[in-house]
Amino acid sequence: MSARTTDEAEPGAAGSTRDAEADGAAARRREQHGWYFYDFACSVYSTSVLTVFIGPYLTSVAKNAADAEGFVHPLGIPVRAGSFFAYSVSLSVLVAVLVMPLVGALADRTGRKKPLLAAAAYTGATAAAGMFLLGGDRYLLGGLLLVVANASLAVSMVLYNSYLPQIAGPDERDTVSSRGWAFGYASGALVLVLNLVLYQGHESFGLTEGMAVRICLASAGLWWGAFAIIPLRRLRDRRVVRDPAAPAVGTGWKQLAATLKDMRRHPLTLSFLLAYLVYNDGVQTVISQASVYGSEELELEQSTLIVAVLLVQVLAVAGALGMGRLARVYGAKRTILGSLAAWTLTLAAGYFLPARTPVWFFALAAMIGLVLGGSQALSRSLFSHLVPAGKEAEYFSAYEISDRGVAWVGPLVFGLTYQLTGSYRDAIISLVAFFAVGFVLLARVPVRRAVEAAGNPVPARI
Repeated sequence: MSARTTDEAEPGAAGSTRDAEADGAAARRREQHGWYFYDFACSVYSTSVLTVFIGPYLTSVAKNAADAEGFVHPLGIPVRAGSFFAYSVSLSVLVAVLVMPLVGALADRTGRKKPLLAAAAYTGATAAAGMFLLGGDRYLLGGLLLVVANASLAVSMVLYNSYLPQIAGPDERDTVSSRGWAFGYASGALVLVLNLVLYQGHESFGLTEGMAVRICLASAGLWWGAFAIIPLRRLRDRRVVRDPAAPAVGTGWKQLAATLKDMRRHPLTLSFLLAYLVYNDGVQTVISQASVYGSEELELEQSTLIVAVLLVQVLAVAGALGMGRLARVYGAKRTILGSLAAWTLTLAAGYFLPARTPVWFFALAAMIGLVLGGSQALSRSLFSHLVPAGKEAEYFSAYEISDRGVAWVGPLVFGLTYQLTGSYRDAIISLVAFFAVGFVLLARVPVRRAVEAAGNPVPARI
């Protein structure tokens, strides 16, 4: 009797376990699908606002407000109108560097990531939507909104990225990260097409050029806010066991110093971060300077450059997904190393491009698109394995600072090379050094040992 009862009970217990596992897997997939949509929401701001519209438009607004010598005077400081946009971007980076470690540490201490993500997302989306008001000579309003939107985006990405280790197991993290990037590039391409239709055909819509730009700027904020609802409904906060001995959350530079001090206990994680800092600086410089190279050295029209930006966005979707598949076979580290070799070949090809030949520039854009999304997505997922549990947001604040706050060496090298040689071809090939040094630094990181040192399970392929 008892034996039969035991035999009958075991299948039921096993079934309950399987049901629980199935429910857990379904809940995890639901969170992952919601997580993808934050990239879908905020990438439109990066693509349409930062990459295409706000720079030229805010510069024109500043010039409308300039004095006879071409200067504006924010807070009484004389600033050449043509430099106002660049200074605004630099200020936004400084604000972000001060705020990101503070928010990251607060999120880890309290476990309240979702309210903080909501605050950052809707502050940024509101600022972007408010750019509709940038008419006439309201350059100060434009600078303020740009600083708020950029800093909010950076803070929100810290919180967004920090969810990755919590919603994806070790062996699925590369795939999940790659899909997130693919969602972002897809939305960026879609909305940029719609914005360019409106901008190019503004007269047929009965709009001035300035009004068309303002609508495009505001649309990015509305899109950001609308689609941010999806991740905020699906992501969930985790319970945190508070350590009474943990130091209090600091402010600004103090918290950043505390985060870096804590990271010194994980030198292999810092080694990866250094490699990422170097090669990502090269990536960001190529992105920011490719249009200058195309217009000044290759003598291409603005319409050609815009089509190239769209091509990069579309092919980055395929690149992110394709490199995610490669990572499942060869591991994230080897796939990233392969992408760095591909970046080097891309720059070498760019050096030899003939002038006034759009088709070859489109081929270069295609090469960039195919390696861009994958190298970024896999770097994020690989770093997530190197973060100690409970420190996700704090460590990703340092990662985001590496991504946004220190990417100035590449443009400096690019500018100095041009100044010394007078050749944009020499300037573009000088960036090979960032990919070569980054390759060597990453190759020297023992990632399996780094994952173990962080106290995390090692995936089958890393």
